[in-house]
Order: sequence, then structure tokens, then C-alpha cells
Amino acid sequence: MASPKRKAQTKSRAKSARLGRTKQSRRRSRTKRKFDPTPQSYGPLHRACMTLNKKLFSDKLPPCLVTLQRKSRALGYFWGRKFRSADGTIISDEIALNPAHFAQRGAKKVLSTLAHELCHQWQQHFGKPSSHGYHNAEWAAKMAEIGLLPSDTGRPGGMKTGPRMTHYIQHGGAFDRAADKLIANGFALAFVERTTKAERKIALKKRQSKTRYSCESCDLNAWAKPGTNLICGTCRQRLVPQSI
Repeated sequence: MASPKRKAQTKSRAKSARLGRTKQSRRRSRTKRKFDPTPQSYGPLHRACMTLNKKLFSDKLPPCLVTLQRKSRALGYFWGRKFRSADGTIISDEIALNPAHFAQRGAKKVLSTLAHELCHQWQQHFGKPSSHGYHNAEWAAKMAEIGLLPSDTGRPGGMKTGPRMTHYIQHGGAFDRAADKLIANGFALAFVERTTKAERKIALKKRQSKTRYSCESCDLNAWAKPGTNLICGTCRQRLVPQSI
């Protein structure tokens, strides 16, 4: 027959085991509650949009609907007056970001795309946007003002206006400072798209198969396989291959 001391020790161990299981269960429960992809993905982007509006546009831009949309060959886009409230009393612009590029680009570059599209929203409400999505000189000037330098190549020396434009970040500019502060205060991309090793290999092979060729006289750009001999039809000069 077990002694009273042995019984007390057994009860103590059983109680400790129950408490341990309870704590583990509570930790798992808290972990499950924290996993909620929709608000965790859209919430930080919404807050970043408000912060960039305040820091770069003097808080003058109206609220807009931020969405995640896959669009071929686009990091993001702006669509003015795209949505209305159910009762028809409120009209909202849309800014879409392409989540397919989040993992590769990282938080700061995604924020730069958000600011790029906010420049389009600024022009929609306070400027004169061109038709068919053309990036005009007014838009380019506003981009430079907030510290994003427009370039069709994404590097210094590219065309500053055109139908398809990107940008690069001005070191120490207004956007650079605002984005660094956002990230320091906790902004992060909560979820990024998964890719397999085979998909990454195919994407790398595709990038390596393209070479950008440029005319040094008129800045004409063309893309072709490495080693292609291209001539500018306007200047009659050979296009020079560039790394992309």
C-alpha cells in the first residue's frame, strides 16, 4: 500500500502535468487566433497608405480602396472612381498591388509601388492625367518631389515619361525616410506568395533569356535574345545591349 507521502507526490506530479497541458493548449489557442491572413495582409497596407498620404501628400488625398490583384507585367495600378458604396452615395478610387512580386521585392519596394500609385491618385484629383494611362511630365514631377525618380528602366538614365513606367528610390529623399520609419515601426508583408524550386528555376531562365537593347542617340529600347543584332530605324545606329 502506498504511503501518504507517495500519494501526495503522485497527485503533485499529476497536477503539474495537467497545468502543463493547459498552458500548451492556451498557447496553441492564442497562436490559432493570431492567424488571420485577410486583416493581417490588408491592415498594414491600409495604414501605410494613410501614413504615406500624410507624409508625402500633406494628407490631401481622399481614402481609397487598396486591393491585391494579379495583373500580368504590372507591379500595381491605379483606377480612379472604380468603386461606389452600395447606396451609391460614395465613390472610391482603387489602388491595386500585385502580390505575386512581394517575396522577390520586399517591403520597401512594395511601399514604393504604393507611393507610385498614390501619385496617380494625386494627379487624378489635383492635376491633369493623360489618357490611356500615359505617364506625363506632371506625374513625373510629382514623383520626383516625393523622392521616387521615374524611369522606364528602373535605373538612372531611363526615360521619365511614357506609357509604361517604373521608378527608383532617391536615397535620403522624402519617400526613403518615410518608408524607413514605417518599417522601423513594424510594417511588414504578412504573407507572400509561395513558389516551388522548379518555378523559381523557370523564372530565372526566363529572365536570363532576355536582353534589353538601347539606342544611344534616341533612347529607344527593345528586348530580344542575347546576341541579337538590332538597328534603330530612326537613327540607323546599332542598339547596344544592356543588363536587366
